[in-house]
Amino acid sequence: MAENIFAGAEGIRLVADRFGESGPAVLLLHGGGQTRHAWQGAAKRLAGKGFCAIALDQRGHGDSAWHEAGHYAFADFAADLAAVAETVRAEEGRKPFVVGASLGGIAAMLAAAEGDEPPFAGLVLVDVTPRLKPEGVSRIKGFMRERSGKGFATVEEAAEAVARYLPHRKRPKSLTGLKKNLRLREDGRYHWHWDPRFLEGPRPVDAHAVEERLKEALRRLAIPILLVRGARSELVETEHVEEFLSLAPHAQVVDVSEAGHMVAGDRNDVFAGAVLGFLTRLAPPAQAGEKTADASALAEEVARAT
Repeated sequence: MAENIFAGAEGIRLVADRFGESGPAVLLLHGGGQTRHAWQGAAKRLAGKGFCAIALDQRGHGDSAWHEAGHYAFADFAADLAAVAETVRAEEGRKPFVVGASLGGIAAMLAAAEGDEPPFAGLVLVDVTPRLKPEGVSRIKGFMRERSGKGFATVEEAAEAVARYLPHRKRPKSLTGLKKNLRLREDGRYHWHWDPRFLEGPRPVDAHAVEERLKEALRRLAIPILLVRGARSELVETEHVEEFLSLAPHAQVVDVSEAGHMVAGDRNDVFAGAVLGFLTRLAPPAQAGEKTADASALAEEVARAT
């Protein structure tokens, strides 16, 4: 793993971890309030199968820069992605693929629909569609706001808050991963590793307009698309998936059992298998010392696990 620095829109500094030195590039974009470390398991598995996985901290998150004026509209994240995708294309000589969870998926849909052609070759959307269940969105925002000001006295206290929010998820034996999503500030308390203005800063408030823009984006997209949905998702319901397929009838859908909105964190084994099966069919990577990954075998693996 190597740390990379990219320039997003307006030259904002974006930090990424690169897993794998060669092979088809895959940009991994986390959800709101998360960091690039949410992709560790999936990124390592992608690299092990011959891909170059690039897990990016989006603006205002993790180690990437906080925007001075608090520009955190969906269009800002989309512009960052377009800039990074173009940098990767220039370096690698081919367009990358994108895996976007929640906020990352929204940014990807918007970025893909801008301009004459999408800046990437294929898209994986993780539990996000143009229309989302409002109650689920409110619950997530409520959790993010609950301690955004005062933070936590200890990492253990943060772990307790996460456990209450995600009671279905098995608690990790180590808190090392959680600690990467926290920042110890001068007040001696641990705070989530994102700019509070991401939630409270100025941005368009017309949710309907954003939804319509995303729908139009999907209608225009002809690139391969995979939607990976948590079967227990609090945001994406069956009716949302049906609407999604009416907008992008060429897309594929995989439901991951026993997973909620944070699919990769709940069932990373199944999630990574689904993404690998999709990407390998599109761009089989040549792996040093072993045969190219067998897409049909990966698809069977996913079918057994879901």
